[in-house]
Amino acid sequence: MPTYEYLCEGCAKLYEKREGFDAPARQKCPACGKRANRVLQAPPIVFKGGGFYKTDSRGASPASADSGPSPAPDGAKPAEAKPAEPAKKSGSTEAAAAG
Repeated sequence: MPTYEYLCEGCAKLYEKREGFDAPARQKCPACGKRANRVLQAPPIVFKGGGFYKTDSRGASPASADSGPSPAPDGAKPAEAKPAEPAKKSGSTEAAAAG
């Protein structure tokens, strides 16, 4: 059975109660008798094992590698490729490497 938290509207008391899944979300406060509402909590979750992370099983498949570049999302233009600049040759570096 799960444990639920309730918050009283009258006295603002926060308390826990262990009840079944079919318990009503609104109950009487044990301290003052006014209405208490169930407080929603995020469920505890634990990822164990492989396959939960992006790097676990994401390899490049041969079909996707040969298909070429994918279109940009939302109709945006893909970035233009800039031509590589030729490397500057320096006579002193070549002479030092050869000598």
